[in-house]
Amino acid sequence: MAVAFGWGPVEARALAPACVVVVDVLSFTTTVGVAVEGGTAVHPYRWRDATAAAYAREKDAVLAVGRGEATATHPWSLSPAALRAAPSPWPARLVLPSPNGSTIAAGAAADGATVIAASLRNRTAVAERILRDGYGSGARPLAVIAAGERWPDGSLRPALEDLLGAGAVLDALRALAPGLPLTPEATAAATLWAATEDPAAALHGCDSGRELYEYGCPGDVAVAAETDGSTTVPVLVDGAFTEAP
Repeated sequence: MAVAFGWGPVEARALAPACVVVVDVLSFTTTVGVAVEGGTAVHPYRWRDATAAAYAREKDAVLAVGRGEATATHPWSLSPAALRAAPSPWPARLVLPSPNGSTIAAGAAADGATVIAASLRNRTAVAERILRDGYGSGARPLAVIAAGERWPDGSLRPALEDLLGAGAVLDALRALAPGLPLTPEATAAATLWAATEDPAAALHGCDSGRELYEYGCPGDVAVAAETDGSTTVPVLVDGAFTEAP
């Protein structure tokens, strides 16, 4: 069994791996990593609607709001920069709505897979954890899934930042375990990462990065570009991402 690479929730479930590494660089998995570093358990949720508030009450958790709705008294949002700047104490539990990364995580967990949140910030730590747990070969197949974005009709829009993020994890895997077999798709993603001279510039200049600049959130791109800046590996356990034991 080779380590696979794919896009979105449909391919994640079609590959049916024992472990799914979700990559949603701008900004779901980056924000999950920042929150878990701070000791907050993150409950992913697929929809940003009235049901999210009900779900947060059920989990006795704080509900993250949209970037534009965050305030000084409620800084909890999908923005990793705002989250990092939030005053202590941080909430014990945070519900983080996201139609892309959350959907992949929920679907993979429902299929019984181990789900890990990866970004550029923890790409090497994730690779080390995967190899330590024996994923990627034999009876423990592994897939690294780029979340992508959505077109207005709901179809998948491939996103450069997630392709680079997935490639970063895959490149770290093949560096740590040179004999680990990768599918051609996974090899191509890893090769793209290795050939990108300035990944931070690519993040700032890609469509999603420019959108965040237009929203007034350049700090979110800067946080997401902190390659290997974290050793935290968030794993989805009982519906919440927490630090891997």
